[in-house]
Amino acid sequence: MSMSTADLLKAELMTSNQEYRELAKEHHRCEGRLEEINALSHPSQEEMVEAATLKKRKLQLKDKMEQILQNYKKNAVSGH
Repeated sequence: MSMSTADLLKAELMTSNQEYRELAKEHHRCEGRLEEINALSHPSQEEMVEAATLKKRKLQLKDKMEQILQNYKKNAVSGH
């Protein structure tokens, strides 16, 4: 299976952009914790609140990562 252009750019950013890499790591940590909470048969009220907070944080991280990706694409196209 071949990688899409977006996947290639993300892979490049993971190696070349520290901010992007840190955001991706935090996104992954949030995803892991969400999976733990979702695996619980009876999550507590606190865990349900934590899950909602994690979902919001994941969206914020993804938005920031997408912003970095778009800026990277724009700069790559303009030759900067």
